[in-house]
Amino acid sequence: MSEARILVVDDEKNIRLTVAQCLEPQGYTVQTAIDGLDGLSQLAEYNPHLMLLDLQMPGMNGIEVLARAKELKPDLNVIMVSAHGNVENAVEAMKLGAVDFIQKPFTPKEIRELVSRVLGRENVSDLSKDYDSLISTAKNKASKRKFEEAIILVKQAIGVNPNNAEAFNMLGELLEVTGDNLQAMKNYRVATDLDPAYRPAQKKLERATDSPKSRLKM
Repeated sequence: MSEARILVVDDEKNIRLTVAQCLEPQGYTVQTAIDGLDGLSQLAEYNPHLMLLDLQMPGMNGIEVLARAKELKPDLNVIMVSAHGNVENAVEAMKLGAVDFIQKPFTPKEIRELVSRVLGRENVSDLSKDYDSLISTAKNKASKRKFEEAIILVKQAIGVNPNNAEAFNMLGELLEVTGDNLQAMKNYRVATDLDPAYRPAQKKLERATDSPKSRLKM
């Protein structure tokens, strides 16, 4: 899907230029917006396949733009870009239909590979049963807020490869989005047991431990 149209929404000029310079040589058509309102105004006319959306912007923040963009174009793929690895924002973005996250600073290779993976998910068959295809399809389902279908696919991926921390972390995120916080924490713990250095799951467990409710129980 190298001919895909991509919209980059970021108030930092150097980020907009860097992303465009990374992706245009790959055959993508890239258009940029300086803030959330500018991005939303370009959605209908440009009709992008993918939006790279900064989380922290003046005026309308990324979460607000994401919510409005998914109302206008429910099937739009949105990658959130953040300099702040905030777990609450990540969960909220998933609830609203963000398909993935990337944290600044990122390398040209990282952004190219992520965009390629996200756009490639559109062409992944639900019948694919290998681990990577199941995870990719699950992320695609989650981006469309089909969380129960995504949960089933992640569980299938765990059946294929039960030793991957990523799958248990993703299952935890999906369960948290659907309100099953207890099972979510259990899956985050499994992820950290499998890979004690896996920071995404560690951060979520640390957040739970530091919450007011957790302190009251201590």
